[in-house]
Amino acid sequence: MESTLDEDRTDPSYRAWLKDAVRRVQADANRSADTHLLSFPLPEEWGVDLYLKDESTHPTGSLKHRLARSLFLYGLCNGWIRPGRPVIEASSGSTAVSEAHFAQLIGVPFIAVMPRTTSCEKVGLIEFHGGRCHLVDDPRTVYEVSARLAAETGGHYMDQFTYAERATDWRGNNNIAESVYQQLRLERFPEPAWIVATAGTGGTSATIARYVHYMQYDTRICVADPQNSVFFDGWRSGDAGLCCETGSRIEGIGRPRMEPSFVPGAIDRMMKVPDAASVAAVRALEGTLGRKAGGSTGTGLWAAFRIVAEMRRRGERGSVVSLICDPGDRYLDKYYSDEWVAAQGLDLEPYAEVIRDFLKTGEWSG
Repeated sequence: MESTLDEDRTDPSYRAWLKDAVRRVQADANRSADTHLLSFPLPEEWGVDLYLKDESTHPTGSLKHRLARSLFLYGLCNGWIRPGRPVIEASSGSTAVSEAHFAQLIGVPFIAVMPRTTSCEKVGLIEFHGGRCHLVDDPRTVYEVSARLAAETGGHYMDQFTYAERATDWRGNNNIAESVYQQLRLERFPEPAWIVATAGTGGTSATIARYVHYMQYDTRICVADPQNSVFFDGWRSGDAGLCCETGSRIEGIGRPRMEPSFVPGAIDRMMKVPDAASVAAVRALEGTLGRKAGGSTGTGLWAAFRIVAEMRRRGERGSVVSLICDPGDRYLDKYYSDEWVAAQGLDLEPYAEVIRDFLKTGEWSG
């Protein structure tokens, strides 16, 4: 008779630490209110209402707070995040700010691997939350550098670009999609015709699109993609191996490769948005609502404006939802700096004129 093989790796001190870490992350959600759904002022007679889900009001100031919480719970419950060992992330900034917050919350070190062009404000926020920034010259190397640092330190490479779509509960649990529909319940068009998202990992668009299909809504999903990103071309061609040589100027979105968390089949439409249009749109947002937002907000807003104009032209009524992804005070030296705009060779005026004409007439001349 063969003897029974048995191995027990349970460490009571680790299990106690794990329970406390999960409690701390869940408590962060429990004491956080939902984010606002703002109404963008358009003439009521147009018959199309535009809303902006303001994710900049999260405790760490961006849409990525939701993702970071989900990634930490996923890593903790999988046994990947361990006491005293660093968490490492490849990021263009906002995810790293939020992950630094959660790392500090549970008492583990955090290292953000980011392009050297990341805004100084984001670097400062990561360091404020106790994180350390590892800057690289070539944005395409953030993945391999992150994996190497994890191997060298015995830490965990979070890898948001792989795990974003699987760590988030897309069926509900007050995810961003469920929140939008709850907040639209009393509006004149409670089921939006379109929701516009932008893609960094692709996790947000995947969550929203899956929720829409799961709940059997007729809402369509549009993803707006900036220059120097392969998502649009990969979605159109079906080529999951596409890459490009240059990193995105619009921080937080656009990638030089097709990321594993980007789910093309769930999306109804994609729109390629020039960087100058993104900057012009985010400046128009400030002029209309008095709020500064990051460049990714402008990318989505440009696409939302165009969709509203198309609906008007076809005589359709309904609502459109886009996102305020993060606050503009992180980008004062970029999208709100005329010197930076000039140095990048961006001409904002033709796009600003399209927006002015749209807000005045409802027609799209771009």
